[in-house]
Amino acid sequence: MNSKSLKSFDILLVEDNPADARLITEFLSDADFINDLYIQQDGIKAMEFLNQQCKQNNYYPNFVILDLNLPGKNGLEVLKEIKGDIDLKKIPVMIFTTSTAEEDIKKCYDNHASCYITKPLDFDDFTKTINLIKDFWLNTVKLP
Repeated sequence: MNSKSLKSFDILLVEDNPADARLITEFLSDADFINDLYIQQDGIKAMEFLNQQCKQNNYYPNFVILDLNLPGKNGLEVLKEIKGDIDLKKIPVMIFTTSTAEEDIKKCYDNHASCYITKPLDFDDFTKTINLIKDFWLNTVKLP
């Protein structure tokens, strides 16, 4: 189903940096269609959200934007849990992190991350990257 035909496009953002979360929220909120953006600030709360609210209601986000450097449970642990769960594994997970470590990239793809994007430190580059992500995931990709 094309994202433009969805009545609601739901995203789970797992990000502990309030400034990054605010920027991502602002850029995603101007999409041409309604999207619900759920924000969790650590890996434990993200998994509680997915395991409790989503499973109980059988209503899952269309995709997850996941930082690796999280308190409680790091992003790689969250990715492993999502991809190891029969109900959650179909959700695309985009890693969006400051880490450029080849080991992190390899581990994420080994654990079935949909993509790995390094957060730019420059504001203009960050803006461009978010707009590319938005265009790709919200306008181009076909999701179940």
